[in-house]
Amino acid sequence: MKINADLHTHTIFSHGKGTIEENVLQAIKLGLKKISITDHGSGHLFYGVKRQDWAKMRAEVDRLKIKYPEIEIDLGVEANIISMDGTIDVKKEEEKFFDVINVGYHYGVGIKKISDFFGFYILNLLAKGFPALRKRARDINTAALVSAMDRYKINMITHPGAKVPVDMDKIAKKAEQRKVILEINSHHLHLTEADLKKAMKYKVRFAVNSDAHQVNHIGLVDEGLKIAEKAGVDPGKIVNVEKS
Repeated sequence: MKINADLHTHTIFSHGKGTIEENVLQAIKLGLKKISITDHGSGHLFYGVKRQDWAKMRAEVDRLKIKYPEIEIDLGVEANIISMDGTIDVKKEEEKFFDVINVGYHYGVGIKKISDFFGFYILNLLAKGFPALRKRARDINTAALVSAMDRYKINMITHPGAKVPVDMDKIAKKAEQRKVILEINSHHLHLTEADLKKAMKYKVRFAVNSDAHQVNHIGLVDEGLKIAEKAGVDPGKIVNVEKS
């Protein structure tokens, strides 16, 4: 298998090392047909894009679309879950800037309510050291992600299961219903082979991405492709691989 698009890359607007144009040029150099710029949602306390910068990024992507017609360029966001109720850190008035909205779990994110701090973030931290709490954390994480898919028009869930435990059966079932892509992340190595086998029970699509934070990491998806191949994923179910 070989990818024809990298749908998860970061730039200097969050904590990537390259500009939007440098990412685009690298994708062109690799012969990709599409690249998505998906910096962190503004709710991330350390890496989030400044809210006033989304308009700048939209204008830059629109400029580059004209300059480089040989490649499709999307502006997206890797939004963060900020509450147990599935709220994400994208404001309604910001949605107009994005071609795609992806969602993933991250630490270091601002919370919606004090109860979320204890019932969500602290619980997940404690669950790492106390296995007895893991099921409760998994149930809360799963419910939040399922709710987010119901509440928002989400394109893709990034690295599901990488940061916090989730029930992959429930995630994949909702992803099938809402036509949400599940990511095989070549940096975090999630979805895992075991999770993929659970997700494959449902009519869900996948994407194998680099999650590149450096320009020379764009398109580096060998590990993700290996996981997909070992799990026996039908290439036709992967949205960004070349079809034979």
